[in-house]
Amino acid sequence: MRPDQERFRRLFSHFPTGVAVVTGTSDRGPVGMTANAVCSLSLDPLLVLVCFDNGARTLPVVRDVGRFGLNMLRADQGTLSRVFASKLPEHEKFEGVAHRVCDDVPIIDGALAWLTCDLVDLHAGGDHTIGVGAVRAMAPEGHGDPLVWYRGDYRGIV
Repeated sequence: MRPDQERFRRLFSHFPTGVAVVTGTSDRGPVGMTANAVCSLSLDPLLVLVCFDNGARTLPVVRDVGRFGLNMLRADQGTLSRVFASKLPEHEKFEGVAHRVCDDVPIIDGALAWLTCDLVDLHAGGDHTIGVGAVRAMAPEGHGDPLVWYRGDYRGIV
């Protein structure tokens, strides 16, 4: 069977991934996007990898400012993830979302865990850009199970 985009997408839908909100701060305020192509990259030094859709409005902010936040979501935060995955204006995404600022980036209150990172490098990756971040600060925040993306929908771990 020849690979194609739809078959590729269906195949990877069988691979569960965690869900996070990547945040930044522009001169107009906070920005954020949902991401599930996120992982730890290195323990020495502490590095993370985040993949940005090339059309994501958060990407140019992170590129310009050189810093981002990574908010790992809880199983009950699927609605929040949908908001940050939407095309709503950035200021509307943060309406009613309790957050604070750490290292100049928004940290979502109640996330399962969070990190702040300095952008180390960006790499072209087809229709995405791969960002590498050096961890500045991190903390577990809440309790519960992680939000997982599996077979085209949000799930918790059972």
